Amino acid sequence: MSLSNGKIKNEKKPFKIFVGYDPREDLAFEVCRYSILKRSSIPVEIIPIKQSDLRKSGMYWRERGQFESTEFSFTRFLTPCLANYQGWAMFVDCDFLYLADIKELVDLIDDKYAIMCVQHDYAPKETTKMDGAVQTVYPRKNWSSMVLYNCAHPKNLVLTPDTVNTQTGAFLHRFQWLEDAEIGSIPFVWNFLEGHNKVVENDPTTQPKSIHYTRGGPWFEAWKNCEFADLWLNEKESYLKQAKKESAN
Repeated sequence: MSLSNGKIKNEKKPFKIFVGYDPREDLAFEVCRYSILKRSSIPVEIIPIKQSDLRKSGMYWRERGQFESTEFSFTRFLTPCLANYQGWAMFVDCDFLYLADIKELVDLIDDKYAIMCVQHDYAPKETTKMDGAVQTVYPRKNWSSMVLYNCAHPKNLVLTPDTVNTQTGAFLHRFQWLEDAEIGSIPFVWNFLEGHNKVVENDPTTQPKSIHYTRGGPWFEAWKNCEFADLWLNEKESYLKQAKKESAN
């Protein structure tokens, strides 16, 4: 276990998880958040990255590009800044469903890396995703959808609001501020792409620990019958029951 993990454990500081938020996927965010909290055996703090808030605070002023399918296409790269360039923190898209304890993921942290992520080789066949957004293909696609950031790493200090607002999509999404050796690898089951990754029978190493509905999840009409839709819908029901119980108390 790395020093970072020791700090999290000993000081009982919550592990910060920043989740990309888009108003049209509010329910996806709530279910993602619920799925993490329900299974976590360590303290976690889940913070939505809301573009409207970042614009109000002056941290984000970039004009939306035609290929940005969500409001967090670029704001995700503010994660180290939002964590005050301290310790490790995670960014994840809101269209994830967690099926395992986040502690298992935190235990994979290795301080020698600037970031760690699932290094997909993914070229989607669909031309649209979600609710009709354009599906784009580029190198290292989906690497930035779930990232563990070593926020204090000297290389990550370049991720200032100015950089995030002015640099190209290629520079940011392909992690061009880093050398390849500074990017650690995480098993694909932590960013299991619905419609792309496959479960192999009798091979537990292929069982998803978090499902990424990257093409679109069952909260969109067009994707209500996607693979693993039942797992998300069951989690949604569980979340709504819990929310109802809490509002009644």
